[in-house]
Amino acid sequence: MKIDQLPNGTRFQWKGRNYTKVGPMTAAAESGGVDFIPKHASLQPTPGEAPPTLVPDETSGALDAAKVKAAFEAYHRTALRVADDAGRLTLESARVRFLAEIG
Repeated sequence: MKIDQLPNGTRFQWKGRNYTKVGPMTAAAESGGVDFIPKHASLQPTPGEAPPTLVPDETSGALDAAKVKAAFEAYHRTALRVADDAGRLTLESARVRFLAEIG
């Protein structure tokens, strides 16, 4: 597990020391002090405790297709208003290709 997957207050072990997450990339050591935890660091559950509940990775979540299409159409309407005739033709062609790609 990684530091950015843990909510604040979660206990974990890193490099043989027990920590509690206190910030986005910082943790308070059980022995005292606050350490920076690199995003790439591989963290382990604290021995004898249940594994922590991880925060879902927001970048891997599926997008709502209806929201994506609505946002795109709103953008497209704005682009058409500010484009000249040649630009409108290019935008329409790009719109058709975009919608075909996303299904």
